[in-house]
Amino acid sequence: MSQHQKIYPVHDPEAPAARPTAPLVPRGSSRSEHGDPSKVPLNQRPQQFVPLAPPKKRRSCCCRCVCYTFCFLLLLVVAVGATIGILYLVFKPKLPDYSIDRLQLTRFALNQDSSLTTAFNVTITAKNPNEKIGIYYEDGSKITVWYLENQLSNGSLPKFYQGHENTTVIYVDMTGQTQNALSLRTTLEEQQQRTGNIPLRIRVNQPVRVKFGKLKLFEVRFLVRCGVFVDSLATNNVIKIQSSSCKFRLRL
Repeated sequence: MSQHQKIYPVHDPEAPAARPTAPLVPRGSSRSEHGDPSKVPLNQRPQQFVPLAPPKKRRSCCCRCVCYTFCFLLLLVVAVGATIGILYLVFKPKLPDYSIDRLQLTRFALNQDSSLTTAFNVTITAKNPNEKIGIYYEDGSKITVWYLENQLSNGSLPKFYQGHENTTVIYVDMTGQTQNALSLRTTLEEQQQRTGNIPLRIRVNQPVRVKFGKLKLFEVRFLVRCGVFVDSLATNNVIKIQSSSCKFRLRL
């Protein structure tokens, strides 16, 4: 039988004792060959450059306000235009018609202070040709009679409502006084002798409200300008109107 023998290493008593080894840097420390970075002064530490993010573009508050205001006004104009277009297609509005039918001079006197006092009675015919539109004639109107650049008399139209396709006859009393009228009276007499007529102008400024069906709109103004040629300015007589024409304009 073979025998197995185990051989163990034998310690050599004459060999030098082995020195324990220690790590170069203790655990948990950050030492290096350049020293401890935690103890290096801040002004000597290497700087790290971090790229800056580009600044964000910001719209100014003023620019946004202007933009919003412009958009609002644009929408408002579009809405108003669409409303007017719809009303026009539905109601088919027509301009009123005016005419001066009668003119009477009740006073035409030159006073001692050279002022001229005049008084007229005027008959006006107003026609509303619209089938679905009514007209409210409001307070605050003014009607005047002029010769050249001289205002002779003034008055106002009454307040009333004119219905659809209606013709209304309006009677207006007007009075006035013109200062330094000696030359004016002489010019009127010469005009009548030379041409056989006297050109007068009648102006009407009338605030109204237009009614579309049951909708009553905001106030606007009718401006009427009439040119009237009369045969004379004889007191207490109905003046013969030789010709007349009126122009109508709407002002918001």
